[in-house]
Amino acid sequence: MSQDSKPNNKAISRRKFIQGVGTGVIGGVVLPQALTSEPAKKKKESPPHKDKEMLSLKVNGKPIRVLVEPRTTLAQLLRDHLKLTGTKMICNHGECGGCTVLLDGIALYSCHILALDAAGKEVVTIEGLMNGEKLHPVQEAFIEEDGLQCGFCTPGQVMAAYALLLKTPKPTVEQVKEGMSGNLCRCAAYPNIVKSVMTAAKKMRT
Repeated sequence: MSQDSKPNNKAISRRKFIQGVGTGVIGGVVLPQALTSEPAKKKKESPPHKDKEMLSLKVNGKPIRVLVEPRTTLAQLLRDHLKLTGTKMICNHGECGGCTVLLDGIALYSCHILALDAAGKEVVTIEGLMNGEKLHPVQEAFIEEDGLQCGFCTPGQVMAAYALLLKTPKPTVEQVKEGMSGNLCRCAAYPNIVKSVMTAAKKMRT
């Protein structure tokens, strides 16, 4: 028998190789931990609330204390943490006004301000305008004058109108148009929105 035809004693048959893998041993060498069936050690988890900060503020007249991440926006706080979903996140870029709320009496886009920037201040949302089950005059006016179509932007429109009327109780039509210009309506209900604000102004004065 020639040297080339002699069986190679060092060769491992396919069957034996597979058997070796099944036991986690090949040629007497133990497979690394990552290749065995033993569960890998769990990574150390970060302590809960490590990256969160305590925030204190008032929302619709109620004192609130809540842990939030520094990156949390005011809109996210209201919707996700406090479940005040009347505040709508439409563009989430501070451009449409759908998330308008009042912060210390000033209308602003809640998607464009960090929750921590509202510390120690008072926030009013659309839910805070109602007196129990009774609608606020601005809300009533939007219904009476049909100042909405799909209604998705309406909470922001109502809050912007409310802020405008707090500052200017007897606005002109031009003042209403200017004051509401930061709130977009994709349904183009602008004429009736202006009527709604003018009617709301009369209601709030009586």
